[in-house]
Amino acid sequence: MFTGIVEEVGHVTSLRAKPQAMELTIACALILEDIKRGDSISINGVCLTVSTYDQHSFTVDVIPETVKSSTMSDLRTGARVNLERAMPANGRFGGHFVSGHVDGVGVIRSVKKESNAVTKTIELESSLMKYMMVKGSISVDGTSLTVFSVGKNTVAISLIPTTQEDSLLGEKGIGERVNIECDLLAKYTERIQQSDKPEMSRSWLAEHGF
Repeated sequence: MFTGIVEEVGHVTSLRAKPQAMELTIACALILEDIKRGDSISINGVCLTVSTYDQHSFTVDVIPETVKSSTMSDLRTGARVNLERAMPANGRFGGHFVSGHVDGVGVIRSVKKESNAVTKTIELESSLMKYMMVKGSISVDGTSLTVFSVGKNTVAISLIPTTQEDSLLGEKGIGERVNIECDLLAKYTERIQQSDKPEMSRSWLAEHGF
């Protein structure tokens, strides 16, 4: 589980392609402070597992399903990536619940500078739009953000100066692809409503103490 608060920007030092899969080695500093084999690291919003590491970098395997459903295939040697370690149980929760399980890929369609903020409009797959609401949460390339407006197939997010400086999202421009994770609570709510249990009606809520 992650918060969507990017801790560090690392860079890909090695990329080994396999049949429909990848092995990435990423150089960084902060992330390595307490790293161990088996740790979960969010890389551009994708939760991946550390297989090996040394004093300068760590390596992860990317399976075919992750390659297909994220922007991992866009990466090249030298590419910079957003990094976040899994949330500690005794840490502050600065963002929102982010699982690192990407729901789809969005494309930046417009970028607008507004005073100290940068607003970006992102086109989403139509299947993701049902999870979008104004003032709702969204993770873009592993960055926790608030949805400021919703169009037919687009959402707008606004980046504060800190986000522009501490993550790669501020650098991304029109036409670039980004990993999208919808709000976890919205997805769970939908799944509950689609289950074989009684519909979440007013009487059902009252019966269960709500």
